[in-house]
Formats: sequence, C-alpha cells, structure tokens
Amino acid sequence: MTAMTWTITPEPPDSPTATALWRAYYTEVSDRYYLLHEGRRTAPDELEREIAAHTGDDLRLPKGQLLVARHNDTPAGSAGVRLLAPETAELTRVFIHKPMRGKGGAPLLIQTAEHTPRTLGAPRIILDTRHDLTEARALYTKLGYEETPPHNNDPYAEHWFTKPLH
Repeated sequence: MTAMTWTITPEPPDSPTATALWRAYYTEVSDRYYLLHEGRRTAPDELEREIAAHTGDDLRLPKGQLLVARHNDTPAGSAGVRLLAPETAELTRVFIHKPMRGKGGAPLLIQTAEHTPRTLGAPRIILDTRHDLTEARALYTKLGYEETPPHNNDPYAEHWFTKPLH
C-alpha cells in the first residue's frame, strides 16, 4: 500500500484546474446557503453569473496568490490569499472536495496559504465565513484563528476571524 500524499502549489486563478475548483467551491457553499434558507439549490444562471464575475484576478502576485492542493496528483482543493492593506491579508476560497476531507489536506492548505501574506509583508490574516459552515469554523479555531467583531459588511458573512502571522 502506498501512502497518500498532498502537494500544494501556486496556480493561476484562470487555469482549468483552478476554474474547476472555483466552480465546485461556489456550487457547494451556494447550494448549502440556499438549501438552508430557501429550500432550493443555486439557480444555474446565478451560478454562471457569479463564477464569471469572480475571476480571481486579485489572487495573482504581487497582490495575492491562489494555491491548489493535490492529493496523489489529483486536484483536491484550493485556497486564496489577497492583500487588502499593507498589514492585512485575507484568506478566501478555502475548499477541499468532499471525498478528500478528513485526510489532512485542509490544515496543510491553510498553513501553506499563511506563507503568502508573510512574503508580502502582512503581519496578520483575516477571513469571514458563515454560521452553517461549522467544519470551517472549527478548523480555523484549531489553527489559531480567533473570532473577532465584523471587519466587513458582506451580507453572507456571519463570523469573522483573525490570526497574527509571526
């Protein structure tokens, strides 16, 4: 039996792999929201509109970076970091495909993503998430993120976190 391995590498946000992961991420979080609040899945036209509107251009150096996690060379997830101000970066688009969850990829992906703000000179990283994304909130807490008062007015954000980067 061979050991399962994770690799995490930068990826252009418009690559076919990154685009497929963005689509999977957005579909899952959007469907979870609509199923919880409206008893329906995301409408196909809304899904296409939102995917097209969020190109990920802010996830390119020198202002950000997109990372792709691969499990045994298969794309399994992604995380983005963007510089909001010289002292603050934001963690975004953290996602692992369901079959790959619980295999250690998410903590590794987030910890690797934390290197980007450090190289860009930002001493802290922030993020926001929703109440129903309980797995994400638990993981952020486990990795040293502390819940804070709101730092934005995103209508879908219900929990805000920060972490100093030493």
